[in-house]
Amino acid sequence: MTQLTVPTTNPSLDIPKQGMPVTIITGFLGSGKTTLLNQILKNKQDLKVAVLVNEFGDINIDSQLLVSIDQDMVELSNGCICCTINDNLFDAVYQVLEREERIDYLVIETTGIADPLPIILTFLATELRDFTNLDSILTVVDTEAFNTEHFESEAAFKQITYGDIILLNKTDLVTPEKLQEVENFIYDVKVGGRILHTTYGEVALPLILDVGLTPKDKYTASDTKDTHEHEHHHHDHDHDHEHHHHEHHSHHLENDGFISISFQSDRPFDVHKFENFLAEELPQNVFRAKGILWFSDSDFRHIFQLSGPRYNLQADEWPTPPKNQVVFIGRKLDIGQIHSHLNQCLV
Repeated sequence: MTQLTVPTTNPSLDIPKQGMPVTIITGFLGSGKTTLLNQILKNKQDLKVAVLVNEFGDINIDSQLLVSIDQDMVELSNGCICCTINDNLFDAVYQVLEREERIDYLVIETTGIADPLPIILTFLATELRDFTNLDSILTVVDTEAFNTEHFESEAAFKQITYGDIILLNKTDLVTPEKLQEVENFIYDVKVGGRILHTTYGEVALPLILDVGLTPKDKYTASDTKDTHEHEHHHHDHDHDHEHHHHEHHSHHLENDGFISISFQSDRPFDVHKFENFLAEELPQNVFRAKGILWFSDSDFRHIFQLSGPRYNLQADEWPTPPKNQVVFIGRKLDIGQIHSHLNQCLV
């Protein structure tokens, strides 16, 4: 009788990877999504994972950090691959499905200001549902930076309401009282939520992959249709859903007043001026910054990460000719002012 449980494939499409499990990682700016992705990519469990990233801002810095990159795909020695989405999630998923090498698992990182719903519906309301199996939505939360104002952002609120598992990250930076407070808040928003505590995104993969937690019928039931008529409407029209996802995304940005400011230069920074900029001139409402920095008195490149009040720099060798590239993300920022401060830091 066992043959009854084997899924029937459509011979005309000849994609053997029907039902590839998919995990979506969401979470607010600076919560630790990329760190979690790196943990998944470094896994020792012989899973061949494909990771799709789509960094916010026009410099795709995270994918540079993962490994040297060939166009929009990075291949790792353990057989995992990492691809950039380049605005079209649907096509990026197809690219992975069509690869000859065996890929066991697909992980997608959403941008920090994205509402996960259009991404979820890409898997449940398009033909991708025939070849993939949406397994779980993981929401990463920066426990230290978290406060109730966090939810002035509609996107941040939705990330928690749609999350099947909430990862409270950076637990090493908070008191037990703060941790309890954040947990209580999340349980209020999401009754019966599953919460895991993590530090540096370290979590045993069996706890987060292949857990079968996404309640698919909830997204296709009539109650979602009423609230999200426009998403469904667009998703029913073949590739239009991608175009719509983009509109939806920018619409959230405008709602929440978020803006991304990119800065690039072929000249190095003076390290003291740059430090002074971070200490004295950086606007309060910068939530997140990341970049690859070139300082005049160092032969190394410096990988720069700023999240809330904390930043760090890690030095390593330049794989490319040196240049500065950095992205700042925040609410209602003045582009001219930030550019002018950064230009003054150049040597």
